[in-house]
Amino acid sequence: MAGKKKKKRYRLLRFVVKLHLVLLLAAGAGLSWYYFGGYAEEIQELSGEAHRLVSMSGPDTFRGNQTSIVYAADQTVISTLKSGKESYYLEIGDIPVNALAAMISIEDKRFYHHNGVDYRALLRALKVMIENGKATQGGSTITMQLARNVFISQERTWQRKAEEIFIAWEMEEKYTKNQILEFYMNNIYFGNGYYGIQSAARGYFNRDVRELGLSQLAFLCAIPNNPTLYDPVTNIGNTLGRRNRILRRMQEDGKISESVCRSAVEEVITLERPASVQKNDYVETYAYHCAVRALMENEDFHFQNYFGSEEEEAAYNAAYEALYTECQRKLYTTGYQIYTSLDLKLQEELQGAVDETLQEFTEVNEEGVYALQASAVCLENENGLVKAIVGGRKQNFAGYTLNRAYQSFRQPGSAIKPLTVYTPSFERTYTPESVVRDEPIENGPRNANGRYAGDVTVREAVERSINTVAWKLYEELTPERGLSYLRSMNFSRIDPEDYRPASALGGFTRGVSALEMAAGYAAIENDGEYRVPTCILKIVDVSGEEIYAPEKVEKPVYRQNAARMMTDVLKGVMTQGTAMGLGLSDMPCAGKTGTTNDNKDGWFAGFTRYYTTSVWVGYDMPRKMDSLMGSTYPGRIWQSFMLRAHEGLEPLDFLPYAKLSEDLENQGVSGWNGLENGAGEADDSDD
Repeated sequence: MAGKKKKKRYRLLRFVVKLHLVLLLAAGAGLSWYYFGGYAEEIQELSGEAHRLVSMSGPDTFRGNQTSIVYAADQTVISTLKSGKESYYLEIGDIPVNALAAMISIEDKRFYHHNGVDYRALLRALKVMIENGKATQGGSTITMQLARNVFISQERTWQRKAEEIFIAWEMEEKYTKNQILEFYMNNIYFGNGYYGIQSAARGYFNRDVRELGLSQLAFLCAIPNNPTLYDPVTNIGNTLGRRNRILRRMQEDGKISESVCRSAVEEVITLERPASVQKNDYVETYAYHCAVRALMENEDFHFQNYFGSEEEEAAYNAAYEALYTECQRKLYTTGYQIYTSLDLKLQEELQGAVDETLQEFTEVNEEGVYALQASAVCLENENGLVKAIVGGRKQNFAGYTLNRAYQSFRQPGSAIKPLTVYTPSFERTYTPESVVRDEPIENGPRNANGRYAGDVTVREAVERSINTVAWKLYEELTPERGLSYLRSMNFSRIDPEDYRPASALGGFTRGVSALEMAAGYAAIENDGEYRVPTCILKIVDVSGEEIYAPEKVEKPVYRQNAARMMTDVLKGVMTQGTAMGLGLSDMPCAGKTGTTNDNKDGWFAGFTRYYTTSVWVGYDMPRKMDSLMGSTYPGRIWQSFMLRAHEGLEPLDFLPYAKLSEDLENQGVSGWNGLENGAGEADDSDD
């Protein structure tokens, strides 16, 4: 028995010795990796840089910022962008105690007990990351967040995290806790250009922060954690959800009672934005969006719309969101001069065409927004730049900033056919005069009038928007091939469910935007060459140095002759097809109508040699409208605007396409079979 105990002791001793040896070897390997891998030197440099930045700082570092200016094409000022921090800076004694308590409870519970870094929080975040396989908690203290917002970028690398920690340590040495909290509350980003809680209070409630109640203060404190996800203007449900979590945290921390918490959670929040932000100016929202993405491009960010897995998409979205927020912050604080292609005269005319055409529709929704809406985009064909963009009907409505022209996606109906069916088919053996057969298709679409014409040319099929012909050509082409053209032109909402015959007629799961449609049609006008739409000409920094100018890149999507064939056919749509009567007098033009099932969405997209314009009309919450077709309200908006836009311009005809041999011109195509599966939601109109 004694012998067995002795053996056990020896085995235990050998195990302990081996464990110590392994740990020593691991530590040695780690130290070798740290020193000889160059990391020690890099860490030393980051520490030194942190000391330099903080030692040179003072209270004024956290107060002032440069104002950025956005210019129109003629260099008149569109708007100025400033954070308002200096004029709205509050001493800590002027910030409501409940606001301070709310922020500490949700962002940094141990703020007054750490030296700038909360090691418990970091370990907790690491543990959650290991358990979930991804980072869901940041572990950053208020001091670290302030360091990231004022001194360094939002980039997620170990170097940035290390520098953030070093700066936090240095700040805790130089400033008191109350100073750091004061700096934080005046510098943190609350979305929509608001930096600091006073700026946010005025921006969202049009009141001084000291006039706000507990629920409103907690509501504001919900935003900085993720200004996009918790944006009160576009995602108020998310903001309210986080407000409630903050209130419950405050109750848990003993800052408020249960009854006070319950009352604050039940309080209804109503935004009351000041008149200065009620302009509903679609020019500004789009210009800011393009400028932010231009700054992201400057950081070598690679934009993408499609992903191999959910994990890849989640990682991309996290990186995009972090950099977008950082670049948006720079836009409001760094003093850029942003030069755009936007033409304010054309903008006024496009907005006027929308408002005048829809003026008889006065119904509003629960928020007071017009129920029937529209969006429209005009591109200049010489360079592919955006000249005018309208995201809805003009309306003085507090807090409403949705720009439907690039933020809303709807089914395009037959307006998509030239992009996915006909121009691709012209790249094959088809020509405008090729003969195809209009006939019933088992489990396929029907023609709106219930009649079928038999043999018709492709030209006639487009002019009359015959669904059966588009369906057959698309089946032959394959949805995979047809949709590849849209993906090549950065259409961002193509869904896996869209790879079906119904997408030939615009039956998409999520849809397309007016901006995407304008860029797609502009590619046809431009001999098949696609250009990424933007309004940014250049961005100049405060020292006068040009830091960004978009590369003039044209991407071949369609063959030149196919694009010219399509243009010639679309000219016929204007003179003897579904858009007859929507022409531009003696100015040659080409275009296509689109109407979805039950007349829920109406589209018109068309171009001249000068401009390409796309128009969408419909309800934000899709519903049937008997009088809505591509040729009615969308077509009238398009014609009204384009007539004004072309006043005084010389008529220019389109370049002709090269004729093929007589054999190919007269080639007939027959023998198509019906499909086994039904169409699903698609365009059954002849528009």
